[in-house]
Amino acid sequence: MTPFLIDTHAHLDDERFDADRPEVLDRARAAGVGTILVIATTAATSVRCVELATHYPEQLHATVGIQPNHVAEAEADAWDCVCQLATHPRVVALGETGLDRYWDHTPFAQQEDFFARHLDLARRHKLPVVIHCREAEGDTVRMLRDDYDRHGPVRGVMHSFTGAQATAEQCLAMGLYLSFAGMLTYKNAQNLRDVAARVPLDRLLVETDCPYLAPVPVRGQRNEPAFVVHTATCLANLQQVDLPTLAEHTTHNARTLFGLR
Repeated sequence: MTPFLIDTHAHLDDERFDADRPEVLDRARAAGVGTILVIATTAATSVRCVELATHYPEQLHATVGIQPNHVAEAEADAWDCVCQLATHPRVVALGETGLDRYWDHTPFAQQEDFFARHLDLARRHKLPVVIHCREAEGDTVRMLRDDYDRHGPVRGVMHSFTGAQATAEQCLAMGLYLSFAGMLTYKNAQNLRDVAARVPLDRLLVETDCPYLAPVPVRGQRNEPAFVVHTATCLANLQQVDLPTLAEHTTHNARTLFGLR
């Protein structure tokens, strides 16, 4: 029996899927990936993700938000758009949001402002947050700790986690889930595998982050939701469980976090 998996982070709005999106969804279903979260990065993609989730309601759910690298270029009404879409019935989370020191597209203070906005909006609407963190672990933990100290556990996920063990432990202590993508399978990612092996089963999620970061053995191809099986298999081996067990736990976790049926 094919394990049932949930790809918790896919950019299916990307133009690279325009030519064959229905076939991509068919392949995902055939691979056991029955549910996919389409993740927004701008106001425009927030609208598009909601449209896709509305068009494919049996398989897709949407997030809305503005990714830190896109904050500086956002239109004046972009945040208002996100706030309006946050109550749409197909929306299950806010984001992706967070902090990024790898790129310099957005001044860091502006990133912090929008991260705080997402966290506040999530609290008000009782939605989880999808958090992007690249070379900004200390700053991300600092802001999450401030939110945690004021309001209690943070309902959300550190997407495509690549952080250190200490960061993983701090995030878990604040109530967050950790999601792993294709980098987990890469030859030079032993440190990340060591971290993933120690995450409790009840706090794990899997994702593709497609069309980026295709896992081994399909690295170099356009990534797509069906390929999350490869990451899940790697994660199952690290956790010393079989794939159906890993799938059962990650699917339950995703349903719990995002309120999926």
